Amino acid sequence: MSDPDQIEDSSAPLIEHLTELRTRLIHSALAFVVGMIICFTVWNPIFNFLTEPLCTTMAERGQDQCGLILIKLQEGFFVAISISLFGGLVLSFPYISYQLWRFVAPGLYKSEKNAFLPFMIASPVMFFIGASFAFYVVMPLAFDFFLGFQQAGNVGETDVAASIDFQGSVQEYLRLTIKFIVAFGLCFQLPVLLTLMGKAGLVSSQGLADMRKYAVVGILVLAALVTPPDVITQVILFVVVYGLYEISIQLVKRVETKREADLREQGLWFEDDEDEADEDELMAEFDADADDDDGDDDDPGQVEKGA
Repeated sequence: MSDPDQIEDSSAPLIEHLTELRTRLIHSALAFVVGMIICFTVWNPIFNFLTEPLCTTMAERGQDQCGLILIKLQEGFFVAISISLFGGLVLSFPYISYQLWRFVAPGLYKSEKNAFLPFMIASPVMFFIGASFAFYVVMPLAFDFFLGFQQAGNVGETDVAASIDFQGSVQEYLRLTIKFIVAFGLCFQLPVLLTLMGKAGLVSSQGLADMRKYAVVGILVLAALVTPPDVITQVILFVVVYGLYEISIQLVKRVETKREADLREQGLWFEDDEDEADEDELMAEFDADADDDDGDDDDPGQVEKGA
């Protein structure tokens, strides 16, 4: 067979992979568009659900009215589009993950599929847990902190105090809410990511433990970037992410223990400590033999000197 024929045959699998990738991308894009259209038709109930933490916090502070305003004429339309995009991504994410799995699975061994599939399932679950934690725990605390800077107006005979009332922008509130949900959802992916890297041998539990001080600094920087400038939210995010980091160390250690047990069963595990001990013993014997040889060489000289 000539070289051009070999080149043409070798390019066939690549074309098949590209065709398969195009098919999966088209299916994912169609699913996203369908989810976006569905969310656009019901964007008002979705927005009412997203404003629940704010309205609940205002009601607990004795403020009966919970209203947001449109600063720009076109702001309401862009709010509906933003909700549609975000909701469409959430609705279509399981199907997009399934398409990703359909594309990757044929190139994996059975053992690799069994190892990779739990992470595919754990990723959306952890994102949902992080988003729920942000929505039901963090956001009410943050909103209560921000609303605490309001003050009621008081016009008296001797003093005049201007009132400070919250009149938030619809688009700005939606942007802040999505930022909270996405930030905590992504931060809760840390155990999934580090455990997957530990299973692939890219990180070790000891290495992660040694990087604790650097992880603390990185988490503090992350908390300052992805959260509003209030201490409460930043402290909560730091505590949660650092706790997830410690959990990740234990998960990676568990993966290493399981890998060691499997290798021991197959007879492929070698103890580094035993190898080092054997090398030390060999070096000690070598040094002892060298000392004996030196002592033997010195004896004739000493005899001649004594004679």
